[in-house]
Amino acid sequence: MREQRYVEIPGSKTHELPPLLVHSAAEGATDLDSVMLEAEDMLASSDAEESVREQRKYDLALQLTEQYKHLLSHWLWGDSVLEWIRQCEITFEGEATLRTLLHPDVWPHAGRASFVTLLEEKQVRTPGVAIEKAVGLRLTFRQPPPIDCFSSQFLFYLNSAVAGSAYQVWSHLFPQEPALLPPERFHFDVVDISE
Repeated sequence: MREQRYVEIPGSKTHELPPLLVHSAAEGATDLDSVMLEAEDMLASSDAEESVREQRKYDLALQLTEQYKHLLSHWLWGDSVLEWIRQCEITFEGEATLRTLLHPDVWPHAGRASFVTLLEEKQVRTPGVAIEKAVGLRLTFRQPPPIDCFSSQFLFYLNSAVAGSAYQVWSHLFPQEPALLPPERFHFDVVDISE
């Protein structure tokens, strides 16, 4: 385990941060017909009966759709978290006690990734979403890519490797490891705005 170092905040006040406004993936966000075409291209030719081939194609399309919905859910959470971090940075700039905590010329300072760690330490409920992976996906894609851009292999690779790598690079942009924000000194609400 790494030793966690927190920035020191003068006083004992609990600081109010903006609410984290979360967008969730909508049900039916994908067109199963277009996924069926992708699934048909991926199936190897066989001498199985037509009904068996159709069932395989349908099963593969459902798998791809579930993978894509999982990716979309992560991307939306990542987008929400990055927007929340931007709002928090504005809040920090507007409050004299917090203003210098994010500046790299002050040591120790908190980095942008410290907000992600704050979410984890506050045990924010993220149903089925890993926050670091979500932020990594959002950093990788400015907009959620349409499902027909993916092959099944790319979806599996993307979910395991690309998002994690993007987050690790982003979170270590400074040569020194930034200090963390003490969770007991901050309060914020999490609001699902897609309901």
